Amino acid sequence: MNKFKTEIKWGFIFSGCALLWALFEKQMGWHSELIGKQLMYTNLFALVAIVVFVLALLDKKKNDLKGEMTWKQGFISGIVLSAVVALLSPATQYITQVYISPEYFSNIVAYIVEAGRMKEDKALEFFNLNNYIRQGIFTALSMGVVTAAIVSFALKNKKQ
Repeated sequence: MNKFKTEIKWGFIFSGCALLWALFEKQMGWHSELIGKQLMYTNLFALVAIVVFVLALLDKKKNDLKGEMTWKQGFISGIVLSAVVALLSPATQYITQVYISPEYFSNIVAYIVEAGRMKEDKALEFFNLNNYIRQGIFTALSMGVVTAAIVSFALKNKKQ
């Protein structure tokens, strides 16, 4: 456990950033009157996620690995970070959907149906807490592994 304290710390930081992003989206009106913009602008969170990954792996490299990090060490650290984020994802989604923006699902379903993008039954099947929890876990793991691979390559030491 102590071996991965940096990844655990940054997993909580990442989850905190995700909650702040949800609050930002709500304040921008992307969960209510401007909900049509949320489907596009929510992807900007990827920039925040990458920055958090870079900072986490820099922290790992500097403080745990004494400035020397191989690609493999960075990649493993990134995978562990992804797993921590995935484990925290259900709580993050729950807080977002129940406390930050409880009207989000009804608003997005109404928007999607009105825009003719989905029938109501399909929209309700897709836009709900259980599905978002599953998506959050899958996204944290899949995108986390890809991000870990790329960031680890960028931060590895040239010669070991």
